[in-house]
Amino acid sequence: MNLREQTLPKLRREKRKLRIRKKIIGTKEKPRLSVFKSLRNLEVQIINDENGKTILGLSTLSKDLREQLKGKKKSDQAKILGEIIAKKAIDAGIKKVVFDRRENKYIGRIKVLAESLRAGGLEF
Repeated sequence: MNLREQTLPKLRREKRKLRIRKKIIGTKEKPRLSVFKSLRNLEVQIINDENGKTILGLSTLSKDLREQLKGKKKSDQAKILGEIIAKKAIDAGIKKVVFDRRENKYIGRIKVLAESLRAGGLEF
C-alpha cells in the first residue's frame, strides 16, 4: 500500500463531513445536534452556532450514565443516550433540532440514536 491509498479513506471522510456541515447551521430556535462516534463511545451535543455555545452535552462516558450503560451492547447504549438527551433537551425548552451526523453514515448506532431522539419527542 502506498501513502495515497492509506489516506484516501480519511480524505473521503473529511470531504463527506465538510459537505454535510456546510448545509447545517444551528440557530437559537433550532440548534444543531452534533453526534461524534468513536469505536467504543458516542458523544452528543446540542449547539447554538450563532453564539458558538454548547447548550447540552452528553456522552456514554458520563459519570451519571456509566452504571446504566454497563454491560449493554453499543446499539443499546445509543438508544438509552438518545432517550436521555431528548428528555434533557425538552426540559431545556428545545423541541426542534438540526441533526448533524458529521461524517458518519445513517446506519447502525447513528440510526438507533436518531430514532430514540425522535421517540423522545425531538423533531428534526
